[in-house]
Amino acid sequence: MNHLVVYAHPNPESFNHAILETVVESLQGKGHEVTVRDLYAIGLDPVLRFDGKGEASQEVITEQELISKADAITFIYPIWWTGMPAILKGYIDRVYSYGFAYQYNAEGGIDKLLSGKKGLIINTHGTPKEIYDSIGMTEALIKTATTGVFEFCGIESVGHLTFGSVPSVDDTARKEMLEEIRNKVNSLFE
Repeated sequence: MNHLVVYAHPNPESFNHAILETVVESLQGKGHEVTVRDLYAIGLDPVLRFDGKGEASQEVITEQELISKADAITFIYPIWWTGMPAILKGYIDRVYSYGFAYQYNAEGGIDKLLSGKKGLIINTHGTPKEIYDSIGMTEALIKTATTGVFEFCGIESVGHLTFGSVPSVDDTARKEMLEEIRNKVNSLFE
């Protein structure tokens, strides 16, 4: 299986990077092909610009080709101010574009052009998960990214993992989180 992992965190020593390493090691350990797109490392320009021609840049074409080849797509990113990092939002705005990821049809509906792919999202945040759960934020995050991006384009969601209190928990708790991720990835992608 061909996996595309889209990673959005600027600090290579972050817990999100440990998540990235865990996901990649788990997938490769099962013999899967994995391509990682570290949006900060590649210097992705997140700004959507209108050039008047409607042509995609080479940067966008490269990302779309990687998506087209992928059987499964995983997003790994922290929650900042109850949303995804701007670089990831820009990636989605530019890459999951009209005519590539979706289009309107003659009946007034939407054609989901990325059907047949699977999607997994893994998030971290500093707020305790119980607080996000109690105020409905966890559900909102899941609907925004899973429903609003993946499912809108036809990508079948196979999971959305959220981990709270990440900056304040101890290493034992972080190891347990990584083990949960490893188990989830291994169970989803045989």
